[in-house]
Amino acid sequence: MHLKINLFIISIIINVRFCSAGAGACSLTPGIVNVREGEIVALSCDEPGDGDPVTLWKKDFEQETYAQSNMSAAQQRQMGIMVHKNWLVILNTSMNHQGNYTCQNESSQSLFTLMVYSVYEDKYDYPKNCYKDQSCTLSCPEANIPSAGILNITDLTWYKDSWPLKPYFQRVQEEDAGIYTCNRSYLYSGQTYNITFVVPLTIKTEIPPIYATITSPRNNQVFSVELGTTVVIDCVADSDSSEDLLFWMRGQSFVEENSTFPIFYNETHDKQQMKASLVIGKVSQEDLSTNYTCKLDSDNQPSISVTIFLTQKGAPGFFKSYLCVYLEMNVVFVHVMIYCVVVCLDEKSYDAFLMCYKCDTDEGLHEADRTLLESTLEEKFGYSLCLCERDVLPGEAAAEAVLACIEQSRTVILVPTSQYPGPESSLLSAIHAALVEKQTRLIFINTKNTETQKSGSFPEALQLLSEMAECVTWKGRPPSSSFWKKLRLHLPAAQRTKQTCLFLRENHNDSIC
Repeated sequence: MHLKINLFIISIIINVRFCSAGAGACSLTPGIVNVREGEIVALSCDEPGDGDPVTLWKKDFEQETYAQSNMSAAQQRQMGIMVHKNWLVILNTSMNHQGNYTCQNESSQSLFTLMVYSVYEDKYDYPKNCYKDQSCTLSCPEANIPSAGILNITDLTWYKDSWPLKPYFQRVQEEDAGIYTCNRSYLYSGQTYNITFVVPLTIKTEIPPIYATITSPRNNQVFSVELGTTVVIDCVADSDSSEDLLFWMRGQSFVEENSTFPIFYNETHDKQQMKASLVIGKVSQEDLSTNYTCKLDSDNQPSISVTIFLTQKGAPGFFKSYLCVYLEMNVVFVHVMIYCVVVCLDEKSYDAFLMCYKCDTDEGLHEADRTLLESTLEEKFGYSLCLCERDVLPGEAAAEAVLACIEQSRTVILVPTSQYPGPESSLLSAIHAALVEKQTRLIFINTKNTETQKSGSFPEALQLLSEMAECVTWKGRPPSSSFWKKLRLHLPAAQRTKQTCLFLRENHNDSIC
């Protein structure tokens, strides 16, 4: 304890000395970094400027340089470290590595206090609370890990009582509480290095707090209406505050609550739910080219909004003929228009269903790869994905669940894995029949090895699926930009791009895993 206090005092003294030196921009980010003995740890400071490519690392305030960004690969191997730009990575930490590290370049100066603890100890720095009977996802901490451009992660595995598991609970229970460990693995020069995080999970049994959110309608939802009729669209929000406001906007203008207006809304509010009903007295052609937005304002959180669109019933045939005209004139524009029809007029719940298939090589996507694939598609590109482990109710039969996911998805993406058995031949045949019947597009992700495997070693049902699919090759992490471009080329437009439909209407007018 006295050691830690002394180190903090030293840190403060050093910070004052650095900032008074006045060498360039002083950007100190001191802090204690805990690492388990024998594991990898990464320290980083601000990236140097273009005119200052060398970053110096010093240890325990000695004048002699401990490491620098332009040291040779042989020196790095000898010291068991990796230095790249503003990064210092200690590959196999020992007690000898404990101490104070200073990172210095013309852009910044930073101080780190590295504390090494025994393999027999656990640091509970990342507690997680979840509520009973609610969904719960454990996130692996990202503190002091190498960035993707330095070292590539090869595996990410969760354990409880030494048993591997998935970090997601559909309805978490009290018996799920306990100590969970997340292990990240990195491959460097043919050797694997690990870093472990301990996450204590506490299950709370009281009623969880209600955070204000709009539950209906879905963002970018499309409603089919008839011209000249009255339409009522309910916007429902969960909220336990009487101060929250739920209202409608028409384009950039507020919709009034005055019922004498041709377009207005009514609001009702009880203890935990509020509703704003948009009333369009007589739907006009102008309404079809106008976006309506339901907005929730709260003093306790950022504003939330959902936008809906109106389309005329019976309009699909009109759109199709319009597409045929442009097919001869501008192929690129037709491609966008086709996407618009798919997005606007179908009633699918998901853009894509991700399902694993078994490959006989060890080159399939690992857990970390699949997590990266899912998170990038959903969070970066805005696709809505159907994932069995998240979106299928517990106890539902596997075959029925898979076919239901296919029914609700615009696309099916088959992902290779060597870790899971994959669907049986009979289910693959049923999947093939469902895809053919519903004319659902299929994307087949393969690796370099599964490309050659396709020639004949696949089961017959899987071979049929691979022959009818669009193929995209995964060449390892991080995926190249060409991989994402090819994958997105075969995917339909994400649901959030329904606004494109509005633009076109205005311009027309006139693993199982």
